[in-house]
Order: sequence, then structure tokens, then C-alpha cells
Amino acid sequence: MSLPGMHMVSVNSVLAQGMNMKKKHEVEVLSAIVSSIADSVRAHTIVDVGAGQGYLAQVLSFQYQHSVIAIDACSHHGRVTDARAERIKKHYAAQMRKSKSGNGRFNVPKTVTCRVISIDMLKTLTGMSLHKGDAEHLGFFEEDNTKLIEEKPKSQCVANSGTSLVLAGLHACGDLSVTMLKAFLECKEAKAVVSIGCCYNLLSEEGADNIETHCGFPMSSGVKSAVFPLGKSSRDLACQSAERWRSLEKDDGLHNFELHSFRAAFQLVLSKYYPEVMETSPSIGRQGKALRRRQQRKVEAPLHHKEVACPHFHPNQKGSFPNIDPNEPETDETSRLATDKDALLNGISSCESTRCVGPKSVDKYKHFEKFTRSGLCRLGLKPLERINFHEIWKEAEPFTELIGPYWSLRAALGPLLETFLLLDRLLFLQEQGHSVEVMMLPIFDPEVSPRNVAIIARKNLPQI
Repeated sequence: MSLPGMHMVSVNSVLAQGMNMKKKHEVEVLSAIVSSIADSVRAHTIVDVGAGQGYLAQVLSFQYQHSVIAIDACSHHGRVTDARAERIKKHYAAQMRKSKSGNGRFNVPKTVTCRVISIDMLKTLTGMSLHKGDAEHLGFFEEDNTKLIEEKPKSQCVANSGTSLVLAGLHACGDLSVTMLKAFLECKEAKAVVSIGCCYNLLSEEGADNIETHCGFPMSSGVKSAVFPLGKSSRDLACQSAERWRSLEKDDGLHNFELHSFRAAFQLVLSKYYPEVMETSPSIGRQGKALRRRQQRKVEAPLHHKEVACPHFHPNQKGSFPNIDPNEPETDETSRLATDKDALLNGISSCESTRCVGPKSVDKYKHFEKFTRSGLCRLGLKPLERINFHEIWKEAEPFTELIGPYWSLRAALGPLLETFLLLDRLLFLQEQGHSVEVMMLPIFDPEVSPRNVAIIARKNLPQI
């Protein structure tokens, strides 16, 4: 398969507003590829699956002039996409009025808020997007997916309807990338798919940890027959990026290892003092991410010594505790937590901790205590007065020197497992025979965007 007529255009400052360097790089490359594929199959519509805040959808609409449907599970993302698209539209309209050119009409992406939980649901959404009457009502499924299922019979993908679409997904999370590939095969109107996956740790796997019949791994008959289970630890490991680690400065790498040692010791705190929380596999997010970005921008942050205040101390109704997803939209609550996190990270990134040789044990203990208090806040847990932070750190500290070698080995093995997962998807499409043309290739700079491999497939049109 070739990409005829592909021409990558730099995203202008208006469309790039809000994008960081990583997102801008991804959107510039992927939008050019998706546009080229859409043109080659003469697609009427591009469906951006897992659209987030609509960056890809808006570049495809405004810059490449395609009709786009942006689907995302988060209603906040849908509102942000709509508001941002309206601002972009006003800018282009003003430019046209000044130059007295154009007809003043723009392709603006339509947004749909819906958690895609099945192939049938995605097929229904894509089918509706191709029918003008249905497309106008897509946004009404924002809160109730059952309405979407009820609409399914009259909006199924049907052959020979004279319409076509391309499915695109920029880092569609976990099983969503798998659902895209299956919907591409089952929906007659889907002529091509461009998928870059991520979050392999969230993939469902056939076997001991999942009894569902439709799982994210394995997909292909070949891998299924090989009976090669991965398990959660291996899927977690597939998310590691050797390129990212190689690109870090020495001090940044050592600081990362220190953060991992704090996280390991934090697990001991949960195990000893909050055993009921351990059953929920708690996540406190990537607490080093904001710091690494600041360090890359060479912004020196002052040291904070203040205690971190917890915003709330109550479990949810089911008895489990809320996980803070680093990709969730910012609310007052998460914004406050982010502030607490930044204060913590500024504290543990001081000269004593990462830039001076031989940091004192007492200094690391203080940073560990701050890390733990912040982590408990992110889980909605009240720090118990009886927690012996010093005893926990004394138990964990002798093992901290093993973190670096161990984590480096993990990072080196990660790409092997990621490749295995991606080859399973490639083989799944290749098993469809000559009806599908497919290729897998890296499209992003791996140091900028580690999940950089795209699976691109299109259906071969029958010869007349």
C-alpha cells in the first residue's frame, strides 16, 4: 500500500493553540496520512474515534476540508471541541472578510459523546454519521447510550449505500483500538482505518483475567492457536519506552528512579495501613510527568516546604476509592490535586535530591513522606496518625539502589512486547485475505511520541 498524494502541512498557530510539542507533532503527521487515505478511497466522512479535545478532527476539518465526526466518551471533551471549533471558525471568517475571498462556509467537526463499548455501537455511530438526518441528532446520545442501541436497526452500516468513511484513532485507549479494527471489517461503509493504539495495560485479555468472548488480545487466529498469554504485568510492560529513557539527561533519569522508589514504598503504606484499598489496584497517576516537562523547558521551580492538604477523605458508594486519571479533564477538584502534586514535585526535585552527590537519607525520607501524603490525597484517603513513615522508609530504602537496573531492563524489554501486540493486530487483518490491504509502520518520532506505530488498512474495491 502506498500513500498517494500525501503532503504534510505545518499546523498554523490558530489550529495549534492548546497543543504541546508532542500533540502538534502527532496531529501534523497523522492528519496528512488520514487525509491522503480518505482521498484515495473517496471517503465522504472521517470518524475520529477517541477524539479527546478534537485537535485531529479540527485540523482535518479546517485545514484539509474533510467532513469529520469526533467521538469521545467524555462530555467535557465534546464541549471543549465545540467551543474551540467555534473560535477557529470565527477566526477564519474574519480573515475571509478582510481578504474578501471565499464563500464563508467551513467544515466544522460534529461531536458525539458516547462511550464505545462494543463493535455494534461503533458500527451504529459510523452508520448514522453518513446519513444527514441521523447525523444532526448524534449529539443527543451524550448521556444515555441505550438510546443509541435503540436506534441501531435503522442506522446499520449497509452495503452499496453510495457513502463511505474512514476510521481514525490517535492513541485510542486499550480495547478501543481493537474495536476500531473489527468495526472496519464489519461495517461495509468503512473503507479504511488508521489506528495508533496505546494503554496496552487496559487491554482485556482472553483467559484467566477475563471471561468475555470479545477481548482485545489476542485478535488473530495465529496468536490464539499459539496459546501465548501475556497477563497484566506484561501488558503494563508494553507501555514502556526505551527511546524516552535514552533521551533523558542523567539527573532526570536518576530523579525518575527516585520517584519509583517512593512509589514502591508508598505501596507498603497502602498494604500495611489501607489493606482494603489494595483490592482496587489504586492508581495515583504519573506524578513525575509535570516535573519532567518543566525540567525539559529549563524552568527552575522553588522549593516548597508546606504540608499538602487533602481535599476529601471519603470512599465512593461501592467502597472503592477514586483513581485520579492523568488524562481526565481538569475540574476544580483535579486542578487542586494537580497543584498539590506540583508543590510536592518541586520539593523532591531540589538540589539535595537530584543534583548533588550522595543525598542524605533524612532528606529522602522527608521527600518520601511528602510523596506519600500527596498520593493518599489523590486516592481520597485521610493520612492516619498512626502511620510510621520513618519505619516504612527504613524498610524500603535498602532496595532503592536496585530500582535503576530493574527499571532499565523493563524499559528495554517493553518494545518487544508492544511489537508482539501490534503484530497480533496486523496478522488479524492479514488473515482476511486479499479483501484487505494493510501495513504497519512508525510514523512519529519515538522520542517525542513513544506510541508511534500506525496500522493502516483499506479494503480492496472489487474489480468491475
